[in-house]
Amino acid sequence: MPKKTSPYDFYQYWRNVDDPDVKNCLALLTFLPMDEVNSLGGLSGEEINKAKEILAYEVTKLVHGESEAQEAQQAAKSLFGNSSRNAESIPATEFPAADFQSGKDIMSLLVETGLTTSKSDARRMIQQGGIYIEENRVEDFNLLIKLNDFKDNRLLLRKGKKIYHVVKLK
Repeated sequence: MPKKTSPYDFYQYWRNVDDPDVKNCLALLTFLPMDEVNSLGGLSGEEINKAKEILAYEVTKLVHGESEAQEAQQAAKSLFGNSSRNAESIPATEFPAADFQSGKDIMSLLVETGLTTSKSDARRMIQQGGIYIEENRVEDFNLLIKLNDFKDNRLLLRKGKKIYHVVKLK
C-alpha cells in the first residue's frame, strides 16, 4: 500500500476531509466508541481540527499500521506546527548531487518528484503561484535549482498549501 500512497499523503488526505464529513468518516472508518464519535463530530470551528487529526490517525493506523500513523502525524505536526522540518516521513526523492552541479530546472524537478504530472502542469502551478521552495514562491519557469540551494543536502518543495516533498542529495 505505501507504494500507491505514502502514509503521510494518506494521513493528509484524511486530515483535510470536509468538516461536515468528519462525523460520518469517524463512524464508518474507525473503531472509536460511538459516544466519542458523536462528541468529536459535534465540534465546530477550529475545534473540528482535533477531530480531523484523530480521524487521520485512526484511519492511517488501520491501513498502514500504528508506527506509520505516528510518523505521519509527527511529520504533519512538524510541518504545520512550525517546528523542525526534518521529519523523515515527509515524501522524499533522492537525486545525485551531480544533477544539480550546473542546475536542474524547476519544472523538470516538479515532474520528477511527482508534484506535477507534466511540465505543462508545472508551468500552470507556477503561473498560479502554487509552487514554493522552502517559504519562497517560485515565479520563474526557468529557475535552476543548484547545489547552493540545498541546506543539509535537503530542499523542501511545496505545492499549494499542504503538499510537501523533500529533495535529498545522494
